[in-house]
Amino acid sequence: MSEENRLEAVERYIKGEMNPDERVAFEQLRKSDADIDQLVVEHTFFLQQLNRFGKWKKFRSLLQVVHTDLAEQGSIRSTRLQGKARIVYLFNRYKRVGSIAASIALLTTLCISAIIWIFSPPSPHSQFEELNKKFTQLEYKTSKQATEIDQIKRSSAIPVDMPFTTGGTGFIIDPRGYLVTNAHVVNGAHTIVVQNNRGEYLATVVLLDKNRDLAILKITDDSFKGYGSTPYSISKKAGQLADPIFTLGYPRNEVVYSQGYLSARTGFDGDTLSCQIEINANRGNSGSPIINRRGEIIGILNGRQANAEGFAFAVQGKYIYQLSDSLRKADPSYTIRINGRSAISSLDRSEQVKRIQDYVYMVKVN
Repeated sequence: MSEENRLEAVERYIKGEMNPDERVAFEQLRKSDADIDQLVVEHTFFLQQLNRFGKWKKFRSLLQVVHTDLAEQGSIRSTRLQGKARIVYLFNRYKRVGSIAASIALLTTLCISAIIWIFSPPSPHSQFEELNKKFTQLEYKTSKQATEIDQIKRSSAIPVDMPFTTGGTGFIIDPRGYLVTNAHVVNGAHTIVVQNNRGEYLATVVLLDKNRDLAILKITDDSFKGYGSTPYSISKKAGQLADPIFTLGYPRNEVVYSQGYLSARTGFDGDTLSCQIEINANRGNSGSPIINRRGEIIGILNGRQANAEGFAFAVQGKYIYQLSDSLRKADPSYTIRINGRSAISSLDRSEQVKRIQDYVYMVKVN
């Protein structure tokens, strides 16, 4: 494959223009060819920079149009200077007028945006898309799915006909039954049930932080038996660019594995509470742990960029410690023991996944 064809394929992959067969074949190529994989990461950065440059160019053009209009109205004196000389002249001689023009340009942009928002039909997705799952499809589940669910050990405290509406994923941070998920997954919940291959248990919210989009849950079910310890640790560092990561979550009724890379140390629109990862994420993955190759949780998956294929965002794992401290100060009876050292750092990926999956739960909300 020539360099030109490689770049074309990478760009089509990032923009989501490949058909399903092409995408599967390309992802296999990424796994087998490290150069292709690195090219995807590097080209992603390039396209992001290009997008930012395009926005800056549009703003500068709008500013020039406003300046021309003001000059024609006689509000300011224009010059025949062109190019860079003209821009330097305007900033040096008409700083105040330039500020006014910039304000007018901003006001015009806001007005146009407001008009479009009011009179246009609503967009099906915003740029940032939360990944909580809708459970309406459970009303039409197949007999196979029903059998799989009924085989799970169900607590007698959970009504058999409980109608779940939304959900996501959560994971154990304290072996006594404390979990972390996203705040948007459990916000406004009346009943919360967590489920994995160990069983199905009632849980309750003990702390909700909407600013960081995190929540701490506690399994309150008498049938729940705690763990000895968690095999993974919670990292206080976000990690390095291009670090390989993986996640386990519940976009369907069984745990699903996905892998990718850390692609930016900030999240959506430069959010410093989050980081950006290049990974396949679907509805139901909200609250999934983001794990590095040392078996450390560096983040909690909470959304994706709707207009860019393969991008997702995760709240940085270090904020779990802050939530734990806040909870202890509010109520000393909630003292959470977070494991600071991974016991699976020396294991290969498949063994790490095998050890971790029992600590990851589907979160179902009524």
